[in-house]
Amino acid sequence: MSSNAIFFGWNRSVPGRERLSAEHFREFVQYLDGLQQAGAIHSWDVVFVDIHGGDLNGFFLIRGANAQLNDLIDSEAWVTHMLRAGLHMECAGAVRAATGGLVMERMGEWVQSIPQ
Repeated sequence: MSSNAIFFGWNRSVPGRERLSAEHFREFVQYLDGLQQAGAIHSWDVVFVDIHGGDLNGFFLIRGANAQLNDLIDSEAWVTHMLRAGLHMECAGAVRAATGGLVMERMGEWVQSIPQ
């Protein structure tokens, strides 16, 4: 199944590791900028969620062609960033996602799979 985005979300910094999280955030932004400038991804956004009592407080949405995203998550740099994030962020995780027109394609597939 193809996708055109990676959703990388987190809850909060592990208490006592906030400075490490801030530094890694800066490095990850530079990493994504470099990927975009090199044409390895289409684009990316970062979102901070308002305080709401939940456990998702921010996320990156990284967009690219399915093959680009495959290459990205298979790269040593990506794996290193994810391992580092797991050491200083609570509930850090990345998952493939669909956006735009791909959502309607997936919805169509889902509707077709509903038993009559």
